[in-house]
Amino acid sequence: QVQLVESGGGLVQAGGSLRLSCAASGGTFSSYTMGWFRQAPGKEREFVAAVSPDVGITYYAVSAKGRFTISRDNAKNTGHLQMNSLKSEDTAVYYCALSGARRRLSDQREYSYWGQGTQVTVSS
Repeated sequence: QVQLVESGGGLVQAGGSLRLSCAASGGTFSSYTMGWFRQAPGKEREFVAAVSPDVGITYYAVSAKGRFTISRDNAKNTGHLQMNSLKSEDTAVYYCALSGARRRLSDQREYSYWGQGTQVTVSS
């Protein structure tokens, strides 16, 4: 059973940066697509970014493109989401997830394993 633990969330001012981490255990991390999703208060969970198992393909939501960078280190079973130029609308709980799929990377239904989430709060 794969377990995921996110860290790195916190309170930051608008325009600032945060780097989220996702530590995986209990499975073959390198065989999964890794994604980041977020859920703001009162809203549905939404896709942020995804990276293929071999790090060859990255995919971003429009809201994240140009500001966020997804990465992974398969040797360390970890993934990251570097978030720059943060805005108040980025405030949400951020989740990392793993999927065995190679398509529909933005569809959360394709993801089988989820972390517990880490809170990101951006003050304006």
